[in-house]
Amino acid sequence: MRILKWLFIVLIVVVGAFSAYAVLFDQTYLFKAAYYNFSAIDDYTIFENNKVAKAKEDKPWPLATAYNKNAYPDSLNNLLEDLSTVGVLMIKNDSILFEKYWEGYSDSSLSGSFSVAKSITSILIGAAIKEGKIKSVEQRVGDFIPAFAVGDKAEVKIKDLLTMSSGTNWNESYWNPLAVTAEAYYGADLMKTATDVKMVDQPGSLHKYKSGDTQLLGLILEKVTGKKLSEYAAEKLWQPLGASNDALWSTDGPNGNTKAFCCFNTNTRDFARIGKFMLDSGKINGVSVIDSAYWKQSITACNIKDAKGLACNYYGYQWWLDPQHPEIFYARGILGQYIIAIPSKKIIIVRLAHKASKERVETVPREVRALINWGLNS
Repeated sequence: MRILKWLFIVLIVVVGAFSAYAVLFDQTYLFKAAYYNFSAIDDYTIFENNKVAKAKEDKPWPLATAYNKNAYPDSLNNLLEDLSTVGVLMIKNDSILFEKYWEGYSDSSLSGSFSVAKSITSILIGAAIKEGKIKSVEQRVGDFIPAFAVGDKAEVKIKDLLTMSSGTNWNESYWNPLAVTAEAYYGADLMKTATDVKMVDQPGSLHKYKSGDTQLLGLILEKVTGKKLSEYAAEKLWQPLGASNDALWSTDGPNGNTKAFCCFNTNTRDFARIGKFMLDSGKINGVSVIDSAYWKQSITACNIKDAKGLACNYYGYQWWLDPQHPEIFYARGILGQYIIAIPSKKIIIVRLAHKASKERVETVPREVRALINWGLNS
């Protein structure tokens, strides 16, 4: 009983200290982070969301003649199941060749995609440039965000944000509740969180993955378009692409800023439309939504020095690349969400899941390598 009493006292002290810290240092998002513990693919249920309206006349994917008859390796299935996959989809030549679901998910089930949203945000930046709302990727961030108009931040360009080379001190830690990424995810003031950073490197000199860079892109988009990202995405992508379902894009609160760095929620079949858009060189029905040069740079290695001192051969404008197959590009979420495009095969692969492998093969997650190999052999 005495031990239990002391354990209870220690618990009360820890909770009290935690609460005092959160309140005194204006870190009240920590209460939400502590309550929900770790991020999950159904977190859209705990956030405010804006609707990305579906098409008035959707364009369902046709089923291939060989639907669900192509070789699906047991080794791949075992890997996907070990990593708690909820859905996998392969589209070839604009027809569904294979799909499989687990845990009661279906072709219309909503799932969070985490950083897959970064690639969508990149497309929307390209659309805003195409419309003339942004002059070019060389335009300075300070033209849109006052906090970046003065001091050493004034040198940061949109291109630096796209290539994750802003030079800010954003700490990309998903598991540390005190890190700024957790604050962005659970907090209620994305403008403050994204702009309250300091410069530590020359812009454009060091590639370092930072969700804050994408969030700044989102803030710029909402300013230049006068629309929420959900509205602009619906106008430029979701409706023209013929999406069958409304998507949800989470925000930092009622009528708040959109979480551009994460939290675009939809299903396998509609996610695949983003892959088709990029396979079609940024065009919809033959009409360019983004300029061809922007599209090309999006899926071309930025070659900026990374933390290992090597030229970054695996990242473009918010799109990941496969160093073993430079033509292959993909969007990637932290819990194993992927949209993979294999141009030579006209293949799109979407995978949604609860987990991602920690193993990397030349920066490519183990399951992505397996999915690419599956696609190349299909």
